[in-house]
Amino acid sequence: MAEAGSAADFLPSQIDLPHLREAAQGCRGCALYRNATQAVFGEGPATARAVLVGEQPGDQEDGTGRPFVGPAGQLLDRALRDAGLDRRALYLTNAVKHFKWEPRGQRRLHRKPAAHEIRACRPWLEAELALLRPRVLVCLGVTAATAVFGRPVRLKDVRGLFSASPLAAATFVTTHPSALLRLRDRQGWEFEYQRLVRDLLLVRERLEAF
Repeated sequence: MAEAGSAADFLPSQIDLPHLREAAQGCRGCALYRNATQAVFGEGPATARAVLVGEQPGDQEDGTGRPFVGPAGQLLDRALRDAGLDRRALYLTNAVKHFKWEPRGQRRLHRKPAAHEIRACRPWLEAELALLRPRVLVCLGVTAATAVFGRPVRLKDVRGLFSASPLAAATFVTTHPSALLRLRDRQGWEFEYQRLVRDLLLVRERLEAF
């Protein structure tokens, strides 16, 4: 099948999470499918009151077909526990459903999705959120926030704030846990980790207020 300019051309006629998940495997809305093992769709209960959106699958996610199972996902799990949030009650997904990478010896290293790839994949995210209708939508990092708001954003301008976005009335932005994995200074890592936990505590407090 020829590539289209958007995932919208590959949405199923029946819009529910199982059909979306199945249809995403055949998406050719951008070229990222060519080098990925599979599309990695969102995971979690359809009744989730909060949705967390990351950037894209990583190497381990690409292999397993599940979001947030690699090192960043494990760090996110720890931060969620420290903030008193149960991952099993959350829906986790990504702005881009295929892993974008470049070879480095025997390793596959993450590459940041381009703006046109984020736009092309946005219909999947729109469809997920239209079904889930979360009380709180959490953007993990700039790519997720750009996809959700539909425009470029800077983390320092929006981090830790609740605001309305085109996809959710209560949208919150924090850092992606993968950013912490790149920190080499232990003191700096601990500071940023505690910031992430404090942000997630704000999410928990917002959920408890409903």
